[in-house]
Amino acid sequence: MRIETLVQRFSEKRILVIGDIMLDRFIWGNVSRISPEAPVPVVNVEKEAVYPGGAANVARNLVPFAGEVHMVGRVGKDRDGQILSEILGDGGINSNGVLRTGDCETITKTRIIARKQQVVRFDRERLMPIASEHVEQVKEFLQQGAHELDGVIISDYGKGFLTQELVDAVIPVAQAAGLVIAVDPNPNNPLKWQGVTSVKPNRVEAFREAGIPEGLWTSHSDPLQDEMLLRVGQSLLERWDTEMVQITLGEQGMILFERGGKPHHIPTVAREVFDVSGAGDTAIALFTLSLAAGAAPVEAAEISNYASGVVVGKLGTATLTPDELLKAMRPKEFVSNSVKV
Repeated sequence: MRIETLVQRFSEKRILVIGDIMLDRFIWGNVSRISPEAPVPVVNVEKEAVYPGGAANVARNLVPFAGEVHMVGRVGKDRDGQILSEILGDGGINSNGVLRTGDCETITKTRIIARKQQVVRFDRERLMPIASEHVEQVKEFLQQGAHELDGVIISDYGKGFLTQELVDAVIPVAQAAGLVIAVDPNPNNPLKWQGVTSVKPNRVEAFREAGIPEGLWTSHSDPLQDEMLLRVGQSLLERWDTEMVQITLGEQGMILFERGGKPHHIPTVAREVFDVSGAGDTAIALFTLSLAAGAAPVEAAEISNYASGVVVGKLGTATLTPDELLKAMRPKEFVSNSVKV
């Protein structure tokens, strides 16, 4: 089948992820009583685990599929930064491009989970933009290795690493090397993405970027009949001067806009949703890898949609394996709905 051929090609591809990286710490336990000190549950801790988070979770999603996964980001010279650097390496992610700087704190998100439900989350972060000297380091790193890559993913969590200066430095280098360049933007950090292959906003981000007042936002049961959504997609193609815009629609799946082509709606395939954490990371990881492996844009969108459907059926910022993706897609032929505009 076509999907099996593409998955085999995945293992030949080398992808670089650039963005805000963080440490995800999970603490699991049981709740059996309420604290006598305050009306809050007492969680008896049973186990703890740490994972790469933020843009590093995009890289983590690539590891089971791609031949090589490289990471560019920033951590502090602190204990959590050391832990994050170690788990990246132990997880098969090349972290030679990760900067360790003394002027920032490693972003850490700690989640307390009891009875499969998140009780509370507390964050450690001090947001600050990347310094110009570090932008030059990132640019030089990419210039030295671009010829050995097949694609670049820019994942913006709005934590300060991605600035217009950095974006303007790396995109021309990736373009010159003929790489697939995919972007997961952040509405709180509006940047210009001219020249990339694809940008993947969600519905809210897309409407905001297109300048549509919130009172005029629409949500039709059939996205291909949603005239406002269709106009937004076409508008963003022009605004960002990109080949594709992939708008994720939550329970409605996603809609893909291609320059000079028809919009394609790919319905959701998730049967049971336990946790949507990291689903967007899975989507952009598999979408980019599919394009790099030679998939048509609609095929890439189908694959990323199925991959996300598997991941949301798991608890936490989970990933999936090639076997899980093949099992999910084996009965499937590449088919999507489309409409002329």
